[in-house]
Amino acid sequence: MARYKPTAKKRRLISARDDAQPVPAWVIAKTKGKVRINLGRRHWRRNKLKP
Repeated sequence: MARYKPTAKKRRLISARDDAQPVPAWVIAKTKGKVRINLGRRHWRRNKLKP
């Protein structure tokens, strides 16, 4: 990927990076284990973002 990125694309990439994080431990504890997995989880090599 190019070094120069438009600001809008950079914001989308940052948002996607944040969305790919696991569920925090305090959320699992607060929901008593009902919320354990992040359904929107994405791996950088397996699932690509839409252009």
